[in-house]
Amino acid sequence: MNFTELGLNQFLIQRCESLDFLEPTPIQRQAIPVILSGTDLIGCAATGTGKTAAFLLPLLQKLHTSAKKPTGAVRALILAPTRELAVQIADNLQKLDKKVRAITIMGGASSNRQRTEIRRGAAIVIATPGRLMDHLENNVLDLSHIETLVLDEADRMLDMGFWPTIRQIIEQTPSSRQTLLFSATMLPAIENIARSNMRDPQVIEVNQRGKAAVTIKQTAYPVALESKTTLLFHLLERERFDRVLVFTRTRRGAERLSHLLSARKHQVNRIHADRSQPQREAALRGFKNGNYRVLVATDIAARGIDVDSISHVINFDLPDAPEDYVHRIGRTGRAGNEGQAISLITPVDELSLRAIEKLTGQDVERILLPGFGGTVTKVVAKPATQMNRRGSFSGRSFSSRRASR
Repeated sequence: MNFTELGLNQFLIQRCESLDFLEPTPIQRQAIPVILSGTDLIGCAATGTGKTAAFLLPLLQKLHTSAKKPTGAVRALILAPTRELAVQIADNLQKLDKKVRAITIMGGASSNRQRTEIRRGAAIVIATPGRLMDHLENNVLDLSHIETLVLDEADRMLDMGFWPTIRQIIEQTPSSRQTLLFSATMLPAIENIARSNMRDPQVIEVNQRGKAAVTIKQTAYPVALESKTTLLFHLLERERFDRVLVFTRTRRGAERLSHLLSARKHQVNRIHADRSQPQREAALRGFKNGNYRVLVATDIAARGIDVDSISHVINFDLPDAPEDYVHRIGRTGRAGNEGQAISLITPVDELSLRAIEKLTGQDVERILLPGFGGTVTKVVAKPATQMNRRGSFSGRSFSSRRASR
């Protein structure tokens, strides 16, 4: 199947072809016709399978074909939990249609500049909930002409405490709007909340909820607590790693680990909530450009980092919630490419890892390296799988037949 068969117009098909992306991913094949029909939708698919394009392509087509609204009226609103994800969506939108007027509203950026952009008018607003609410309370933004509302990574927004704010935002949009909800994980509580704000939504699941992509090989290294940093150095310096994303649980841990890696001459930077938006953007840009081989991050980056060819994700610390593990490791193995996910587990982490295995339905192979004080309580051997390499449009959007050339 190609994009023509999904009902997209010639302009968008040509944009896909110009970017060498010809074959839609499963979530795109199922979601795009539903969205074009005007039906509300709940989409659940693994990270890296093209959810962003699954809503951007039909959204753009509807903007071009639906009835004209007042000049400058906001007709589509996309809510994202983190600044990084908002920026990523905006970048993808720009690649698809440079002419559509869109603005990004998020914390860490100038409110005055955003107000100026809002007054100039835009068809699409991409926003984080907190900053958007600030502008709504100051009567800077009008959502009364919204035709499409997209909640991207809605479960994460609930985890971050955004849902009361999101409810207030939804109340300012027309009841006739189309509502789309996308996520890699969809807990029953999230789905119930979503359904209370949607009209008979169609549910699309292209993978088991909470399950990581099959293109990711998952391993865990048991280690004594005092040897975790030494084991990380060992892995980074003796194995072949092209581009590595290392997750820590805390901001202080990310700072500490980044400085230790830098002292050992690793090309490294870090992203966490205490860094300014320009610092976070510079770190991510350097990682994308290859200036940094290692990026250390907290869970702020689990759903916002969109970098091609991340070969490895390393969980220096396991996340607090099993669902966050799925999002973390989803930064590798994207769009059909192979990836490696490594977790360093101390004895106290074993129960957390078992909770992750229960959620994903996948056993994680334990690898014991002598000299690091680890003990194995459970060993699972996983057979090698054959995986096709496929290209991606900014990781979350398209697959390509020609990308590997």
